[in-house]
Order: sequence, then structure tokens, then C-alpha cells
Amino acid sequence: MEIEIISFGQITEFISRQKIVIDGIADTDALKQYLEDQFPALKGTKYKLALNKNIVQRNTEITNQATIAIMPPFSGG
Repeated sequence: MEIEIISFGQITEFISRQKIVIDGIADTDALKQYLEDQFPALKGTKYKLALNKNIVQRNTEITNQATIAIMPPFSGG
């Protein structure tokens, strides 16, 4: 499965690739585990995932050609 990864803020320091091919990743919980294994600095960082422009609040299925944004904490005003 191919997904596009877009990282923001400090996360771009350790995730520079924008497209990755992953097999065996079916949902966002599995993706988080995969990313934290591949990029250990991510484990100590608070972040949110957005799947196809929607912030993920709970485990969500990932489909082929999905776009995942990895974002550090942010606040609005």
C-alpha cells in the first residue's frame, strides 16, 4: 500500500520522506507504531494524525493512496 506522509513543524526534522510504501498497515494505530519504530524520536513527541484532511480521534482504517499528515500540538485563537 502506498500512502503520502506530510509532516509539519518539528516533526519534519526526523521525517523527511513524503511518500512511503507500507505493507501490513491497516489502521492508524498500526501506522503510529510503525512510525515510532522507524523514527524513534517520534516516541517522545506529542502529535496528531490527520487522514485525508480529517484529524483522527480514534483508530481508523487506512486505504491505499491515503494522505496522512503528522502534526505537532497546535492551538487556535
